[in-house]
Amino acid sequence: MKGLELSRRYYETYGKDMLKEQFPDLLPYLAVGLAGSGSECLGFDDDLSEDHDFEPGFCIFLPDEDVVDRRAAFLLERAYAKLPAEFAGYKRNLMSPVGGSRHGVIRTREFYLEKTGLTAFPPAADDWFRIPSYALREATDGEVFDDPYGEFTRIRQILKEMPEDVRRKKLAGNLLLMAQAGQYNYPRIAKRGEEAAAQLAVFEFAKNTLEAVFLLNREYQPYYKWVFRAMRDLPVLADLEYPLYTLMSTDNAPEMIQGKYEMIEEICAAVVEELHRQELTEATCQDLEKHAYSVNDGIADSRVRNLHVLHAV
Repeated sequence: MKGLELSRRYYETYGKDMLKEQFPDLLPYLAVGLAGSGSECLGFDDDLSEDHDFEPGFCIFLPDEDVVDRRAAFLLERAYAKLPAEFAGYKRNLMSPVGGSRHGVIRTREFYLEKTGLTAFPPAADDWFRIPSYALREATDGEVFDDPYGEFTRIRQILKEMPEDVRRKKLAGNLLLMAQAGQYNYPRIAKRGEEAAAQLAVFEFAKNTLEAVFLLNREYQPYYKWVFRAMRDLPVLADLEYPLYTLMSTDNAPEMIQGKYEMIEEICAAVVEELHRQELTEATCQDLEKHAYSVNDGIADSRVRNLHVLHAV
C-alpha cells in the first residue's frame, strides 16, 4: 500500500473520530495531512521504502500558541500517541511518543520554517533565491486531508506559485551553466584526454539541465535521489531522461567524445525549442549562453533583472 493511502486510511479510521470526540473545540483550527520528507509524500514509495520511517500515521498541523496553546498541543500529542499501534498490517514506530518526526503534532510555522527558513509569507524575491528546490518540493508535496482553518493550505499554495521573475532568474543561471559545462568545456576537456574532468563537466551539465527542465515545467526538483523518477512524470522534456542517463553512464574515451557532444547539443536544442514555445527567449541561435541572457532580459523587476545572471544558482 502506498504511504499516502495508508496515512489517509489511518486518519479516516482512527484519527478523525479521535479529534471529533476529544477535541471538538480545536477542530476548526487544525489541518491534517501528510507532507514533508519521505518518498511516500512524493508518491514514489515502494517495497524498499518500508525498511525505514514507514508507518501508519499522519500530521496534525497547529497554528501559533495564541490560537492553540501549549497545553492543548500537549493533550493532542498524548491522544495521537494512544492511537492503535498497528493498522493494515503495518506497525507504528514507537520511538517517539508523538509518532516520529514525520508524523504527529506539528506547528504550521515550525513546519514551514524547517523547510524554507522563513516565518513570513509570501517570500521576498531574495528569500526565494535562498530556498533549495528540494526544500520547496518537500514544503508543497504530499496531501492535505482536512484544513478548516486554512493557514497551512494558504502558505502551501503561496509556495507552490513561484513568481515568474524568480523562475526566469533561476532558469537563466541554469542555462548559462549548461552552456559553460556542456557546449564549451566538455569538448575542450575531453579532447585534452582528461577523462575524469570531462565527466565532471558532464555531471555539471546534467545537474543544471535537470533543474532547467523542472523550471520549464513549473515544478520543484525533488531531492537528488528522486530526480529521475520525478522527471518521468513531467509534461514536457521528460524524454531527456535517456540522453542524460547515457551521458552520465558512459566514459569519455576518444571514440566517445563526438557522440556525447552531439547528444549534449541535441539536449540543448530541445531546451531551446521549449524556451521558444514558452516565449521565454528572443535569441534565435543554439548557443545556450545567449538564451540565458535573453531569459534574464525578460525579467520585469529591474532590481532582480540587474542581479548577476548566476545570482539564483
